[in-house]
Amino acid sequence: MPLILNGLEPIPWWLAGAGIAFVTLALLWVSSNRLGVSTGFENVCSLVVRAPYFGRDAIRGSNGWRLPLLGGLVLGGFLSAVLGGGWEPTWALGMFDTAIGWGPAGKVAWMFVGGLLIGFGTRLAGGCTSGHGIFGLSNLELPSLVSTVSFMAAGAVTTNLIYRVIV
Repeated sequence: MPLILNGLEPIPWWLAGAGIAFVTLALLWVSSNRLGVSTGFENVCSLVVRAPYFGRDAIRGSNGWRLPLLGGLVLGGFLSAVLGGGWEPTWALGMFDTAIGWGPAGKVAWMFVGGLLIGFGTRLAGGCTSGHGIFGLSNLELPSLVSTVSFMAAGAVTTNLIYRVIV
């Protein structure tokens, strides 16, 4: 099945999985650090906010590896878009526009509230989907299993509420 953007064929799932496993194991082997992105927000904030919370050694000490990881994620996404046929900012949100049809201000509000809820869930679970779903599950950690199942269930319920009940 082609990708939504540009009709390109996606890379095989097994190759993407092997790539994620390689990055996870390389990070663990090279720096003895766990893969996870949510703490990266704290790392970025520590660059500009001088609050004591962001000055903790746990945050400042991980800037050397987590900031390049985050930069690589952004750069990789950008390069993928450009090399895959071009990148262009847009307000188009596909099915959301068709089903709900809010204007730009409504979309910004929707994304802001969604971001708050994702941030709350990440803090409540003690980590993000990448940390729990990739690294925690590979270590057979029960809290990661509970968190990942909760993330997936919340996504399924939210999608069904929006596209089957509200619309």
